[in-house]
Amino acid sequence: MTFTKRKFLQLPEKLRHRKCAELLRSFYEALSKNETYNLEYYNTLLSWMHLLPQENFDLKTLADRYHWHLDAAHLTLKEHNLLPSIRTGDRVAKLNFAPIAIYLDKVRSAYNVGSIFRTAEAFRIGQIHCSEKTPFIDNEKVTRTAMGAAEIVPCFQNTPLHELPRPFIVMDTSDEAIPLPEFIFPPSFTLILGNEEYGVSSSLLSEADYLIEVPMFGAKNSLNVACAFAIAAAQIRRQRPQ
Repeated sequence: MTFTKRKFLQLPEKLRHRKCAELLRSFYEALSKNETYNLEYYNTLLSWMHLLPQENFDLKTLADRYHWHLDAAHLTLKEHNLLPSIRTGDRVAKLNFAPIAIYLDKVRSAYNVGSIFRTAEAFRIGQIHCSEKTPFIDNEKVTRTAMGAAEIVPCFQNTPLHELPRPFIVMDTSDEAIPLPEFIFPPSFTLILGNEEYGVSSSLLSEADYLIEVPMFGAKNSLNVACAFAIAAAQIRRQRPQ
């Protein structure tokens, strides 16, 4: 909407800034598409508010100016955003699942299991094997937290350990563990994650070929198992981009 000076100055000051922000938003969209925009009209509005005119914008300068007007209008980013839109919908997967097994050894929380499913799908890390006492995809909390990933990630229950690919790589906290950034993952393996309180069981530790951990620098001994897996999954995918 184009204003006359009289009509524009009849607006409350907050609404004037809001209209300037809306105008800058249209400039931003034009710049993003390599289209032109009418800076002269914006500078006219500024002059009516006794503000200094602006020269040509790049995207960052325009975004900063936009948020300055939002602050003056007492609007939050939730009401008006500007920077590139966030992708929210699902998309076609870029990769197949890697030949990796993720074994959940008595992981107790269904929410952690669901989060692990979601991470495994996001990075296309591999198939998930749940031990007997680990919540499976028939658990509503698992499927709800996984947000559809439980229907995509190959998953199995009560798989005998000897059927899973070697080497067995246990992720747990230990003075003898290899720091995650220093570990080179083989083409195929089984990553073993343990219980939130007790870690990986002794029987599985005795089967481990490697023991790795996320380096930590704070006072706490460990991370949440789902968070630790997400860090490991990113490292695994970084080492195998295809």
